[in-house]
Amino acid sequence: MRPARFPRLLLALFATICLSGLARAHKPDEPPHQLHSLGDFKLENGQVILDCQVSFVTHGALNADKSNAVLVLSAIGGNHHRIDFLIGPGRGFDPAKSFVICVDAIGNGLTTSPSNSRRQPRMQFPVFNLRDMVESQHRLVVEKFGLKRLAVVTGASMGGMQAIQWGVSHPEMVEQIVAIVPLGRVTPWTLGITRSMRDLIMLDPAWAGGNYTSQPERGMKLWASLFGGLIVRTPAAHASQFPKAGDIQEFLDKSAEAGWKRIDANDWIYQSWAYDQHDVSQTQGFNGDYDRALGSIKARTLVLAAQNDLLNPEAEAKYVADHVPGAKYVTISPQKVLGHATAGGVFPDDNQFLNEAIRGFLAGAAGGK
Repeated sequence: MRPARFPRLLLALFATICLSGLARAHKPDEPPHQLHSLGDFKLENGQVILDCQVSFVTHGALNADKSNAVLVLSAIGGNHHRIDFLIGPGRGFDPAKSFVICVDAIGNGLTTSPSNSRRQPRMQFPVFNLRDMVESQHRLVVEKFGLKRLAVVTGASMGGMQAIQWGVSHPEMVEQIVAIVPLGRVTPWTLGITRSMRDLIMLDPAWAGGNYTSQPERGMKLWASLFGGLIVRTPAAHASQFPKAGDIQEFLDKSAEAGWKRIDANDWIYQSWAYDQHDVSQTQGFNGDYDRALGSIKARTLVLAAQNDLLNPEAEAKYVADHVPGAKYVTISPQKVLGHATAGGVFPDDNQFLNEAIRGFLAGAAGGK
C-alpha cells in the first residue's frame, strides 16, 4: 500500500475490521473470559441449544445494593470488545462507578455457536433470534449476579437492537437504554444486504453446505470486502478519501485481507439470520403492533444514529426515538458523514463525541425522561 495516498482513515477502517474480530487475543491486563452455563436452552421457536454457555467479561465491581450494573451487548460478527472505546476512566461507562458486564451474543464463536458446539456443530445448530439472545443474557444476569435491575443496557448495531429488545422484553428491569446505530425492526434494505452477504459465502463451493473443513476463503473475502469496505461507510466518505475512483481497488483488497478471518462463516450466517428476524413487535403480547411495542419501553432512552447509514438506516433509528416515550435522539458527529462506521470505535472524533453524549445523558444533562 502507498501510505502517501491513503490517509489515516484507511488505517482506522482496517483497525475496525481487525479489532471487531473473534481472533483478537486477550492481553494480560484485560479481564478474563468467564462462562455461565444455561444447560439446554430452549429457544422461542421451540428448538433447543444443547449445553449452552454464555461468554462474558466484567469491568469494575457490583455495589452493595446491586444498582450499578451496565450490560454491554455485542454486534453482528463482533465480541465483547465491540465497544471497549466506551469503557474506562472518564468514558461513557466508567468501571470506577459501574459494574460493566460485556456479553457475547449467541453465535459469535465465544458463546455457544455453530463453530464451537460439540453436540450441534455447523448446520446442525438450531436457528435463533435476537429475543433468544436477550433471554440468554437475562438468565446470565439473574442467575450469575442476582440482578433485579440494570442501570443501563447498551450496544452498537446489533447490540443496540438487542438493547431495544431488552426494553420491550423486560421493561421493569431496565432503567436506561443507550442504543447506538440500532433498528427496532429489520428493514427490507437491511435484509437485502444481509441476504447478499450470506450469498457471497454460501455460493462459494468451498462452503460445502456448511460442512467445510477450512474457511471458505473466496466467499469470506468477498464478504469482508463488500461489508467492511462499502456497506459500513458512505459515498461521501469514499469521495473524500479517494480523489481518483480507481484508488478504491487497493482499499477493497486490503479490507478483504484484513477482515475475512474475523469470524467463522457459519457463525456469521446464523447471526445474520437472527438479524433478519429482528422486530420488537413480534415480542409476545404485541401481535405485530410496532408502535405499541416501542411505546411499552419504560427505560430512559438515548438513541445515537449515523447519517447515511447504509446498514441500519438513520430514519429507522429516528422512528424508534420518536416512539419510545421521552427518548432522546442524537446524530453522531453531525459534521461528518461516515455512516455505520461512526460507531466502529476507531475514529477519535467519533469516539469522543459518543463518550461525551453518553456521559451527559447518564448524568441527566442530555435531557430525556
